[in-house]
Amino acid sequence: MVLFMIPLATPSLDSELIAESRARPDAFAGLFDRYSGMLYRYVSRRLGPEVAEDLVGETFLVAFRRRDRYDLARPDARPWLFGIVSNLVARHHRTEAARYRALTRSPVDGVAESPAERVAEGVSATAVRPLLASALALLSKGDRDVLLLIAWADLSYDEVAQALGIPVGTVRSRLNRARRKVREALGDTHPLRDEE
Repeated sequence: MVLFMIPLATPSLDSELIAESRARPDAFAGLFDRYSGMLYRYVSRRLGPEVAEDLVGETFLVAFRRRDRYDLARPDARPWLFGIVSNLVARHHRTEAARYRALTRSPVDGVAESPAERVAEGVSATAVRPLLASALALLSKGDRDVLLLIAWADLSYDEVAQALGIPVGTVRSRLNRARRKVREALGDTHPLRDEE
């Protein structure tokens, strides 16, 4: 007699995965598999890779401990996870500010050979890096969180509002203010659109 094991289907919604993890804690690993890379890239860009791995691990530890309080009516856990990681990043505010100051002083790296258009864009983006880092360092924490969650984490306005626990109108006003300040710091130009 041969017994076949039928693999359990992985829940398709994050809320289903979290609900399952309440009875079977090892199911929470599926959430880690889905989002750890995304969170790592976000934190790494903000604080550097040396801190990112620890903060991502801490994010999932906090999320695991709070999974019983997760609102299962929300199918997507990304805003919840980015809210947790944003709070943890806030604790490392000095590290983030120091990283931006270091980027303003760092030399411009060379660009590897590639098609001409990519080279031109890469040179322009690299040349503006110190100005951008300086502008990010000068933003308030709230404005910087909103701008980077939209630009680097690719969250929608609604998802940023959920992540930070603020109204969507506040997200819009903070994003507008942050964009304006960054544009001013860059001399009201967009380096990738300049024809010069």
